[in-house]
Amino acid sequence: MKSEISTRHFTQLLSATPRGARLARLLAVQQLDEWGRPPSCEVSESAALVVAELAANAVTHGQVKGRGFRLTLSAEASDTLRIEVADPRGDRRPLARPTASSTDETGRGLLLVDALTARWGTEPWPPSGKVVWAEIGLPRPMLTASESATQPSTWTAPEAAN
Repeated sequence: MKSEISTRHFTQLLSATPRGARLARLLAVQQLDEWGRPPSCEVSESAALVVAELAANAVTHGQVKGRGFRLTLSAEASDTLRIEVADPRGDRRPLARPTASSTDETGRGLLLVDALTARWGTEPWPPSGKVVWAEIGLPRPMLTASESATQPSTWTAPEAAN
């Protein structure tokens, strides 16, 4: 019997504007909801913050006039949600500061990404761009409403006390 591996994939090209960054976050939350991770769950909340930071960085530091950025989400049945934000500025790779002082006005975003993800990094995006990726561990998958309706119930009623 062949084992079934389920990979879910979502990609969207967005404008390199604050509005595009906000839309990236909203689309990520909506897509995760469609994959059975409601907006109020820990994975969705963490992913929303990570997407918001990576998209804001793409708009702020990775922008090239007339070019957008790409958001990609992929979830493997195994246990990982991978978030990728690609932008056209490969010469500007992000570096997380080890700490940020209370007077710093910027520089905390990648510390947040580091805290919310299992791991993150960058890789080239040919011909001249970069992809900043982050991975979030997934607890046991939640079923969508339509999937749960087709699953047999495992709940059993407690025995009545005598």
